[in-house]
Amino acid sequence: MQNPDLADSPAEFRLGQRVHSLGDPRRMGTVKYVGPVQGYSGTWVGVDWDNGDAKHDGALDGRRYFQAHAAKSGSFVRPHNLSAGISLLQALLLRYRSTTSKEEEEEMYVLSASNRRVSVQLVGKEQIEDKLSRFEELTAASLSYLGVSSIGAPFEICSVVPNLKELDLTGNLLSEWKDVGTICEQLPGLAALNLSNNLMAHDITGLPLLMNLRVLVLNNTGIKWKEVEIIRHSLPAIEELHLMGNSLRAITPASSSIVQGFDYLRLLNLEDNCIVEWDEILKLSQLRSLEQLHLNKNHLKHIFYPDSDAIHQLLNGIDSLEKGCRPFQNLHCLLLGGNNIEDLASVDSLNSFPMLKDIRLSENPVADPGRGGIPRFVLIARLSKVEILNGSEVSPRERKESEIRYVRLVMSKMHGNPEEIKRLHPRFAELKEFHGIEDERPLTGAAGPQKMASGLLSINLKCIGASIGEKPPLTKKLPATTTIGKLKNLCESFFKLKSIKPRLFLQEEGSPLPILLDDEMASLMDLGIGNESTILIDEES
Repeated sequence: MQNPDLADSPAEFRLGQRVHSLGDPRRMGTVKYVGPVQGYSGTWVGVDWDNGDAKHDGALDGRRYFQAHAAKSGSFVRPHNLSAGISLLQALLLRYRSTTSKEEEEEMYVLSASNRRVSVQLVGKEQIEDKLSRFEELTAASLSYLGVSSIGAPFEICSVVPNLKELDLTGNLLSEWKDVGTICEQLPGLAALNLSNNLMAHDITGLPLLMNLRVLVLNNTGIKWKEVEIIRHSLPAIEELHLMGNSLRAITPASSSIVQGFDYLRLLNLEDNCIVEWDEILKLSQLRSLEQLHLNKNHLKHIFYPDSDAIHQLLNGIDSLEKGCRPFQNLHCLLLGGNNIEDLASVDSLNSFPMLKDIRLSENPVADPGRGGIPRFVLIARLSKVEILNGSEVSPRERKESEIRYVRLVMSKMHGNPEEIKRLHPRFAELKEFHGIEDERPLTGAAGPQKMASGLLSINLKCIGASIGEKPPLTKKLPATTTIGKLKNLCESFFKLKSIKPRLFLQEEGSPLPILLDDEMASLMDLGIGNESTILIDEES
């Protein structure tokens, strides 16, 4: 709140203004109060700091001056200890000035329109004009965390950096969308703009048609989907939209049940938000150009591919959409890491996406063997089209070995009726036939199906325990029926482990962490461990 009786309030600070701590552009906040503080002389500025690291919530000594967003995100600061920021042109000069360290100088170059490496060093004040003439060759500029709060004089930017195509304004003090519009209007060639960590206003006014903008990054800006619906009308050519860390819970289309427009949007990044229901994501299913959808670090528990009834209900009588448009028809990449997905039905549903090849499921319970999930080879076998899983390429060899191991694993555990097997393992019969695995020949090595009598597996054993000492790795031929308990005993004998209880881990190709083998009654066959597998021997802690 503003004190109405205070005649000498500093004019440079106003309620709602974005500021940073003097000398520390990364410590940003919003002005919530300007005036006196009881018991202290002079004028104070009440700031609600973005990082929540301050002293109180806007109340001091029993009196409330403002309401901060967290219990200890507010503080009172003398005006001379705050900065209202600088203009965009000042930031350009500041970032590419001569008083840089050697390391900074090595990084301070840009690629010109002819893809030439151009230095932008400023040797002295007398060479500013030469400096600005070099700015004309700038095609990309990074002005992150410099306290940019204003655009500057009209047409100033266009005359200084007329060829700028990429502009990074991460972590500045911009908040008004009309300023964003001015930047884009003055830089007609601008194709990529990063406004991450600028707390943008919810009232979107003054945003013109941005014909050339292809990439817009709005991570941690506080934007909500209803505001996305407003700015999309100004972004007819947008191809990438990044909306990470905005606490988004719902996709709320403006005038229908699904998101429309975004005709050229190829990548939508919704990572690190608060989306729980997959129904919210289905509202994006008719974006025909969408190829990549990033949903890591949300709160999704279950996913599915919508059937015709679900689509009919979702479209809810929308006639403007072309018939025959399949949901997510061009989606190639779906990142679902760090959610709460537990069920195998969600995994199996990914096969229904017509073009899906790149999938991330890491850090979900269903893909974490330590939490009762399934290992990488089972994921590969269940996902018929995946070519990249959790960031690692699935080679033809890995796919073949994974599918054979999976079939063998199912055969060793499932002795029920075929319908039950089909329900729990939809691809089992298909893979069993494809790889020519017969019921009486469940084991498969590198050379193909083998009989039980000759079912010896070549297993690589490698010691990694600190107190075990350096021991050369061994390769042993073991029956597929060897249990983990028996293998532990064998390892004690093979490596002469006196008074050391071994722990065994399976090292999977493409998996970042080895899988603990802790079921001593399970056999190598039960666990789907095949030829040339590597088992690591550690020690009990």
